[in-house]
Amino acid sequence: MSRTRTAMLAALALVAGASGTALAATVPADVGTAAVPCTVDYKVQNQWDTGFTAAVTVTNQGSAKSNWSVKWSYAGNQKVTSGWNAKISQSGAAVTATNETYNGTLSTGGSVSFGFQGSYSGTNAVPATFTLDGVTCNVDDGSGPTDPPDPGPTGPKVDNPYSGAKVYVNPEWSAKAAAEPGGSRIANQPTGVWLDRIAAINGVNGGMGLRDHLDEALTQKGSGELVVQLVIYNLPGRDCAALASNGELGPTELGRYKTEYIDPIAAILADPKYAALRIVTTIEIDSLPNLVTNTGSRPTATPQCDVMKANGNYQKGVGYALNKLGDAANVYNYIDAGHHGWIGWDDNFAASATVMKEAATSEGATVNDVHGFIANTANYSALKENNFTINDSVGGKSVRESKWVDWNRYTDELSFAQAFRNQLVTTGFNSGIGMLIDTSRNGWGGSARPAGPGAMTDVDTYVNGGRYDRRIHVGNWCNQSGAGLGERPQANPAAGIDAYVWIKPPGESDGASKEIPNDEGKGFDRMCDPTYTGNPRNGNNMSGALPDAPLSGHWFSAQFQQLMQNAYPPLS
Repeated sequence: MSRTRTAMLAALALVAGASGTALAATVPADVGTAAVPCTVDYKVQNQWDTGFTAAVTVTNQGSAKSNWSVKWSYAGNQKVTSGWNAKISQSGAAVTATNETYNGTLSTGGSVSFGFQGSYSGTNAVPATFTLDGVTCNVDDGSGPTDPPDPGPTGPKVDNPYSGAKVYVNPEWSAKAAAEPGGSRIANQPTGVWLDRIAAINGVNGGMGLRDHLDEALTQKGSGELVVQLVIYNLPGRDCAALASNGELGPTELGRYKTEYIDPIAAILADPKYAALRIVTTIEIDSLPNLVTNTGSRPTATPQCDVMKANGNYQKGVGYALNKLGDAANVYNYIDAGHHGWIGWDDNFAASATVMKEAATSEGATVNDVHGFIANTANYSALKENNFTINDSVGGKSVRESKWVDWNRYTDELSFAQAFRNQLVTTGFNSGIGMLIDTSRNGWGGSARPAGPGAMTDVDTYVNGGRYDRRIHVGNWCNQSGAGLGERPQANPAAGIDAYVWIKPPGESDGASKEIPNDEGKGFDRMCDPTYTGNPRNGNNMSGALPDAPLSGHWFSAQFQQLMQNAYPPLS
């Protein structure tokens, strides 16, 4: 799963054998001092006997564009069969890629990425010449010097950043946990550091900022390896399907997201002082799947999500974050992948992977900027349901027909994460990507935990009697009553899983149970109100939320106590 970046493509070609992977050619030493009107980075990512996938990144150094067209010709018999993030056509050896409606803008110094799958036989030479709107790229136009290209990371990434490493314990969270009766049992567990607004970079209300956490991480590191977990969470129009976690930036404030939020974070992470840390970023939870599940004519659609789908700022923001943060050799980007109770259905599964691919190939990012994905962030879905499987049936009815499963393909997070990883690879992500699963609050232990399968009376009795997840509905997400701490953080727990992690710090609220005026941009979401009778996203069921909850991110002592009480594995 090591991540590589290629330099800009020079005007020459490489040929790889049928069993290998073609690499983009490196840029000549003098290109960085020449006036190059545009550059094209053409990278063959995967190659097999008869086919290949490729990623193309175009950078414009000329005047800004509202539409663009990139052209090249193959020396061999390569044929483009499908593409993404661009409209690609081919006539003979000549290929033309033009923008989609959402990525036509290409500013001076701006980049756009797209990809495709193709077929070939014999050799698969990288095209020698590319043009952008008729102008030849990667060649000095004689007008003078420009800035040198980004050299990219200076060293290789490890396959799994969690392997052989300690993980950072946030002292602020640890102190709150230790102050609770019985909290010292888990106060030394590693949790995520949430950068959920611009002010969090420097610290809020006298609290620790990003540099403070990284400095403390160096102290905790000692002579071994240490992972620091950061949550990048401040997209324009954030969390368009909920109110409790709305952010400070409006739907169109992509510029502020870039310059006031991502750029300062990237600058800090690039400081050589922190090069010895392994920095894992969870990129923008509760964002991309909304563009699939909560838009258009679906009964779960919201006007806010329709706006974000139309303006493309979720994809652009995620792409920009991946690109800028991924430039540091010790940063490992993991994109939020929702959870099985959100995108486990047939009409959400592959479509969500496609949207994630669009984001990962926009604003200069490529799939090489993605080290993996994280499932169940800040959610409650059970890690593994042992008392029933998706293949069971009762009285001639499949488990999928039960009200709880409701035709989902998955019953728990482990099976979902492993299957979604395969889907992501099929969609064009690197085959070495790893998955993380947030197990901070999905233990569902205590006296309500079933000891075995439910009665075989009917399929609903069977599933409801045996499921560990005791929520009223799988769509309930706010301060869930009865939840417990899950598996403790650990590396390499299952095939394809880099780690179980506690990205959501246990004890921090998901949202207020009633409206609380605040200056944090956080609205009142009825899904956090225990009296709420629901909406289409939770099957019009009760919310299952705990009462008397504070604003999202604030300490919720009653929930913390319940999480410890219902921990599974139990706390000693």
